[in-house]
Amino acid sequence: MEGHMHIMRTLLLLISCLWVPMEVLGITRNATAPSARPKVVNVGALFTLNSAIGRSAKPALFAAVDDINSDSSILKGTKLKLILQDTNCSGFLGTVEAMQLMGNDVIAAIGPQSSGIAHVISHVMNELQVPLVSFGATDPTLSALQYPYFLRTTTSDYFQMYAVADLVEFFGWREIVAIFVDDDYGRNGISILGDALAKKRAKISYKAAFTPGAPTNDIDSLLVGVNLMESRVFVIHVNPDSGLKIFSIAKRLGMMGNGYVWIATDWLPSVLDSSDTVNPDTMDLIQGVIAFRHHTPDSDEKKKFTSRWINLKDKETTKFNSYALYSYDSVWLLARALDAFFDDGGTVTFSDDPRLQDSNGTLLELNALRIFDQGPKLLQKLITTNFTGLSGQIQFDSEKNLIRPAYDVLNLGGTSLRLLGYWSNYSGLSTVAPEILYTKPPNTSTSNQHLYDVIWPGETTTKPRGWVFPNNGKPLQIAVPYRVTYAEFVTKDKGPRGAKGYCIDIFEAAIGLLPYPVPHDYILYGNGQRNPSFSNLVYDVAQNKYDAAVGDITITTNRTRIVDFTQPFMESGLLVVAPVKEIKSSPWSFLKPFTWQMWGLTGVFFLFVGAVVWILEHRMNHEFRGSPRQQLITIFWFSFSTMFFSHRENTVSTLGRFVLILWLFVVLIINSSYTASLTSILTVQQLSSRVQGIDSLISSTDPIGIQDGSFAYNYLIDELNVAESRLRIMKTQNDYITALQKGPSGGGVGAIVDELPYIELFLSSTKCAFRTVGQEFTKSGWGFAFPRDSPLAVDLSTAILQLSENGELQRIHDKWLSREGCSGQTNPMEENQLSLKSFWGLFLICGIACVLALVYFFCRVCWQYSRYSAEGEQHDIEEPEPARPIRRSIGSTSFKDLIGFVDKKEAEIKEILRRKSMESKRHHPNQVSDGQSSSPT
Repeated sequence: MEGHMHIMRTLLLLISCLWVPMEVLGITRNATAPSARPKVVNVGALFTLNSAIGRSAKPALFAAVDDINSDSSILKGTKLKLILQDTNCSGFLGTVEAMQLMGNDVIAAIGPQSSGIAHVISHVMNELQVPLVSFGATDPTLSALQYPYFLRTTTSDYFQMYAVADLVEFFGWREIVAIFVDDDYGRNGISILGDALAKKRAKISYKAAFTPGAPTNDIDSLLVGVNLMESRVFVIHVNPDSGLKIFSIAKRLGMMGNGYVWIATDWLPSVLDSSDTVNPDTMDLIQGVIAFRHHTPDSDEKKKFTSRWINLKDKETTKFNSYALYSYDSVWLLARALDAFFDDGGTVTFSDDPRLQDSNGTLLELNALRIFDQGPKLLQKLITTNFTGLSGQIQFDSEKNLIRPAYDVLNLGGTSLRLLGYWSNYSGLSTVAPEILYTKPPNTSTSNQHLYDVIWPGETTTKPRGWVFPNNGKPLQIAVPYRVTYAEFVTKDKGPRGAKGYCIDIFEAAIGLLPYPVPHDYILYGNGQRNPSFSNLVYDVAQNKYDAAVGDITITTNRTRIVDFTQPFMESGLLVVAPVKEIKSSPWSFLKPFTWQMWGLTGVFFLFVGAVVWILEHRMNHEFRGSPRQQLITIFWFSFSTMFFSHRENTVSTLGRFVLILWLFVVLIINSSYTASLTSILTVQQLSSRVQGIDSLISSTDPIGIQDGSFAYNYLIDELNVAESRLRIMKTQNDYITALQKGPSGGGVGAIVDELPYIELFLSSTKCAFRTVGQEFTKSGWGFAFPRDSPLAVDLSTAILQLSENGELQRIHDKWLSREGCSGQTNPMEENQLSLKSFWGLFLICGIACVLALVYFFCRVCWQYSRYSAEGEQHDIEEPEPARPIRRSIGSTSFKDLIGFVDKKEAEIKEILRRKSMESKRHHPNQVSDGQSSSPT
């Protein structure tokens, strides 16, 4: 603010020297209120007349004033008087002209086209409460709350920069170079472009700025430096009157050929549209350029204006650009707002600014600058006005921007402009006109973005890559870890490369598949005494100390946050290596096939099935009868003899045979499994380790070995909460072997945690003296690291996939890493033991069968006993009273009678029931019981 005030004071001093008293027509210069509708109101116009924008705006402004003054339906008798001031393409003179214009008691000013002048005079407009309606100042920052009296009738560059960002995303580019004029217009527009690209995961790799009116030598030097950049996508945001000079120099430097992309903002179509004829040499300079132009819908009013343009006074060209339409609509916007202003009782009065009265008596004649008393009211009418003009719908949003910003996307080819499509903030890029899309739901999804085919520089239709490795640039500086261990992957080489190994061969093969040369030099990272820190290596790449890092670099989450990795060229993951010992056979090896739970349940089922068969066979099989001692021995003998299928007792009952068949099937399965497991235990080498995997290693207190420089060190501490004091750095493979052989008690380690490729080489080189235990507890891979958003990372990823598909990746692997593998993980004894989980289904089926058989058996016995008891009671009732013995209560004899009944043979029970049934018929010949008509089964 202080800077602006200083500028204003300086300008006011200059104005005092240039001041010319102005005659005010139709406006009262005192505080007395005139009639509600004055006959004439002064309107200022401020822009550079001799410019691409001015040559189109001037005739349009006068045409609009004439149309309004001749139209009795608008303003109703009040005439507009246009006071024109020429800024002469000078920020200083333009500001002076603007200050002089304010001394004419104008109720509004139209213009300026310069964003820089708009910034300065907007402070004056705020003080004098005069609306500033601009048709050409597109600087996005002019929409700030700092400039309440600034109103823009053209589209802000805020939307144009988002259109450029959408175009960059549409073609899949990630970096651009911005070439712009270093003033408010260029600088603020490119700042918005950087924000828009960041939302698309793209960026401005270099900002090439030059001063307004820069000489050819400065632009030449600027473009030479730009041509050394990797990016080949250039966005040109400059003033219309100086932009073509850039393409002329670029053409001479060979920057308008194949592989280059040039995107111009609306300044380029403004120049071409307003030119009577375009020099063929000029068109040759801009072949293949993509440009944006303000979109103005085709309408009858626009066609009529185009037809009458040739007859307009003060025109200098036979053609006009979009700024003519915006300037015409600006005058009509002011006229409609004034009409509403007068209808609402508004008056045109001015008053002196008390803060400027202190200068009376000095050389500064500031009393000519007067405050428009009802400026806020007119401003509000301007903001709320809504109509359709030549440029389309004129309506403002809450930030005083036009509500429907849209652009034409053009392609320069041959001698004309080709329409590729449109952009609007409603639907993004489309080949359908925005007016049609406004009638449909908005859709800005990636799949909905469309453009017609582009003819690129060099007259090719193949989309440029967007970046190259410049031949005149320095070679890539590639950091290579100087490994001490596992030199097969990467190490120092005395040859011209300076490095060799598995990773180097893969990188060279991938580079060879790229369609462009990539000069590069390998720089060893490390001192050769110990493995370098790979995390530090990745960090240095992120800090642009190196252009890339090639080697056995693990892709981790933290590293992907700061660099970009290629497609993994080798799978990896952390494993645990531990010393193992062979398990010798013991005298009790025959018990090892089953767990103790399996042994216990099997024994219980032998006794249970024997008891069930005895119960089912006892009443009808004489082999299951005898004294209690003899029957108990029979149960045990029969139970365990079934294990060897050597039981001598025959089963005669249907239920007994059913249970025995199922049990023998279970015994067959158990015997077969026991035999197979015991054979494996006695014949296969068994290895055991006190460490069974990462979980048991973490839960113990044993020291853990970690390879020097590995990410596993921080991973165990940060992710698995292993105490740092337990970790031991292993610098060589001999350190691995010694530490594992000594063990925790001898000052060594309990196990080593390392990545799968290293472990495979280690086990092979030690002839499988050690083993991996447990499973991989991380999944990752190795890739080449590049700075963020590096296009080379994407191209190399594609090349690595090609190497994998054509078998070259496997060939390189076999060349460096082919070794005789080990048997893998240890095979602890516990893993070969058979447990209940393998047989519970069989035991369940057998148990259910036994229970069902017992239930059926006891139901049948109870039924027989109930018949036996009922017939006996009936006989007792029929006996004469003197002959009936004294009977004990049922409660005291039923259980004993039931046991006795159950112990009887089945044939004996049937005979008793048959005899009692015949006796019952004899005593009651006329009573036939339905239940006694059939013999028991």
